[in-house]
This record gives sequence, C-alpha cells and structure tokens, in this order.
Amino acid sequence: MISLAYKDIRHSLLKFLITAMGVGMLLGIVLIMIGVYRGMVTDAQVLLDDIGAQEWIVQQGTLGPFAESSRIHEDLKETLRAQLGIDCTAALAFLNLQVRTPSGKMKRVYSVGYDPHGLISAINPQRLVAGRPLRRSHYEIVVSKKLGFSLGDKIRLGRNIYTVVGITKGAVSSGGDPVIYLSLKDAQNLQFLYSNARIRNDRARGLKVDADNHLVNAVVATLRPGVDPEKVAARIRRWKHLSVYTAAQQRDILTKNVIETAAKQIGMFTVILVAVSSIIIALIIYTMTLEKIKEISIMKLVGLPNLTITKMIMQETLVLGILAFIFGNLFAHAIWDKFPKRVVLEIPDAWDLFGIVIVASILSSLFGVYKAIKADPRAAIGG
Repeated sequence: MISLAYKDIRHSLLKFLITAMGVGMLLGIVLIMIGVYRGMVTDAQVLLDDIGAQEWIVQQGTLGPFAESSRIHEDLKETLRAQLGIDCTAALAFLNLQVRTPSGKMKRVYSVGYDPHGLISAINPQRLVAGRPLRRSHYEIVVSKKLGFSLGDKIRLGRNIYTVVGITKGAVSSGGDPVIYLSLKDAQNLQFLYSNARIRNDRARGLKVDADNHLVNAVVATLRPGVDPEKVAARIRRWKHLSVYTAAQQRDILTKNVIETAAKQIGMFTVILVAVSSIIIALIIYTMTLEKIKEISIMKLVGLPNLTITKMIMQETLVLGILAFIFGNLFAHAIWDKFPKRVVLEIPDAWDLFGIVIVASILSSLFGVYKAIKADPRAAIGG
C-alpha cells in the first residue's frame, strides 16, 4: 500500500520535487507575511520597553502620542511628580522627520526628545553599539545604525546642525521607522518653534508670532514599589483633567489601534495565499491522477479495491504537502532578513501552518480520489 505511493513518486521524482518547491515558495511567503505581522507587534512595543514608564499622561481625550496628536505643558512633569505613588517623571516629544543619509537619500525617521539630565532616559543602553547617550541640552544626536551615519557626522535638522554622538541598533517606532534621539529642548524647537520665514511672514500679516515651545507630547512616570498603576491613573484623570494610560493600556493601544488595519490586511493576504496553495495542490494531484488513469484502471481490473487506490493518492498528496512545507521554511529563513522592516519567524506559527497544510492536502486529495474512483476498469483493455 505504501509502496504504491513510493513507486509512483519515484517514477516522476524530479517533477514531484519541482512542484513541491513551487508550492513551498508560496508557503514561504505565507510564513513571511505572518512574520511581518509579528514584527509589527514587536516594533510597536520597542519604545515602550526602552522607556520603561508605568504611566503615560497625555492630552485629555486623546489616545496618546503614538495614535494621535497630543500636546500638554512641559511643567506638568513637576506637578505630577508630587502625586502620591509617583517616583519619577519625564517629558517627551515625538516627531516624524525626513533625514538625508550619507548616501544622499531622504529617509523617514522618528525622533524622540527627552531630557538628557532627567531620571528617565528614552535610550536603552543595550541598544548602543557605538558612542554614548546624549549629555548636552543642545546640538547632539543619537541615530540608528540603519541610517549609515558615523560618530562625529553632522546632520542638519531645521535651522540647526547636530553632531552624531551615539549609534543604536534595533530602536524603531511603531511603524518600523528608525529612531533618532534629541534633547528635549532641541526636539521642542523642531516641533513647536516657527521658522524665520514663518515669523517674518506672520509679522507682515500683523499676526502674533510668539510660539509656545514649552509643550510636549507626553509625560511619563514610574511608580514606587507596590503602587497600583490603575489607582494612580484614576487619581490623575480626576484631578488633572488629562488622559492617563498604564503601560499595559498603551501597549494595547499600539497593537490594536495603531497597527490593526495593517494586521487585518496582512491576515487577508495570508488567507488568500493559503487558499491559492491549496488550490494548486488540488490541481496538481488531479492532473497527476489524470496522467495515470490507465494505470488506475489496470489496478481496478486486477482487483485492487478503491480504498487502496484512495490511500495511495492521499499519501502522495501528504508527501507533497510536507515537502512543500519544508521547502517553504527553507525559503522563508533564506530571505527574511532581506526585508526593510522587521520580520519575526516563530516556531509556533510554523507548526500552525503545518497543521493547515496537512488539512489542506487531505481536502485537496479528494479531487484526485473522486477521479480515481470514477475510473472505468474497461479503459485498461481499450488501450
């Protein structure tokens, strides 16, 4: 029974392997798509983990700096520091920028502004691969290794020039863009201070041109040991009329609100690719059955039961699915690091896909089984 499938596969081994490789490439893309989603979830949590805050305080009625615009006064960090249960606070400014890399290309980056002399740092020391963190309040910058800068390089942002003092690896925004770090004052000037041309133009129009560059996008806080984050958040909401999110809530916002649409789109592509792979396997098995319909008729003529023929076709289909899954894994692991954004390949996802492939293979084999059962034994005599 097993030898029938083995002999049939060996008879057209090269064709069988090439087919398995083709289907395997589709399955490899499925794994990559799942890995892209996992990478998006990982990227969404990088900044949260690096900053390590337990409370995120933002403008009332907003979801915070990663989901929508939020502006609050910088001096709130001093007021909040006096709240019961709060240990340290820090003001942060976030901004999307375009930076010209050493190669001359414009690259989208995500800037994080923080106080270099504060108790809460936005830079995870473990991510520094060269140089040092910020030490001055002006004109220093820490960049991502992806941008291609070297220590000591000069970068123009807005009206000022910044010196690269540190290089990080793996620091990205929720959208997967490389992160750069500026002092809070520099980040505020970039985001809130008008350009000279804007100031001259507004003055000519008779408008007030004073810009408030003491705003920030969020104030974060760490808590004393044993303090309940939910109770602190409720107290701040009640007395300060601000929106407050715990670290868990902010993580939930990032993974559900910020990347939800992209995740659904990736999910749709994944389902379509799995369906296409199943259809291809079904067509291949059906074609292979048609090619050996005369041999199947001879088997029936000599008395081989339909059950034996059915098992042979199903075994061939399962072997094809398993080989395709193996080739798919090899293909995915060969190209995953070539993608511009993070791709995370996890073993449980591969096993889930393996289960889907087995079920899809069994269902696909039914087309060939149906054709084999309908085969007429008299066709073997008719030649």
